[in-house]
Amino acid sequence: MNYLAHLYLAQPTADSHFGNLLGDFGGQRQLIQIPDTVKNALDNHYLVDKFTDTHPLVKEAKQYFSPKRKRFSGVAIDVMFDHFLIQHWQRFNEQPLSEFKKSSFALLGKRIPIMPVRMQRVVTSMTRNDWFKEYETISGVGLALDNIAARIRFANTFTGAAEDIARHYSELDEIFLAFFPALIEHVNYHALESS
Repeated sequence: MNYLAHLYLAQPTADSHFGNLLGDFGGQRQLIQIPDTVKNALDNHYLVDKFTDTHPLVKEAKQYFSPKRKRFSGVAIDVMFDHFLIQHWQRFNEQPLSEFKKSSFALLGKRIPIMPVRMQRVVTSMTRNDWFKEYETISGVGLALDNIAARIRFANTFTGAAEDIARHYSELDEIFLAFFPALIEHVNYHALESS
């Protein structure tokens, strides 16, 4: 899952928001000391990623990507699922997305001083420029994915992944709507942040 979904699945605290994103930035090895609240949130991040990466519906979604993009289809699906979460936000959260983003960004801002350097840069840019606004449209998702492709340190054919998403939009949307409630249930069942 990508950043918005990880934040959605976090608790409404600064430590939880920090820990639920930390997994994408090196995890625990980036910090000398880590409070239990952040560690539990980091464990939640890994729980979400493992469930997502091994789920049959996500494997099915990968089949909708062209052979030249299949290697990075998991990355595309992560961003695409954030797009679908935005599209169906009111199904999953009574709080308006604009309010959720405002409070999430404020919570993340409280932990920027202790974040690893690369995470500080990414979170600062994400919150200042509201990356999730970009994910509202397929063209925005495409731009985000093309930017990721440009940062890959070797030649790749990942650029243009939004073409595959647009071509199979309704099928991928259906997969998301079947998958995301199962993910929420999995996170709630394990309740790693409830202690």
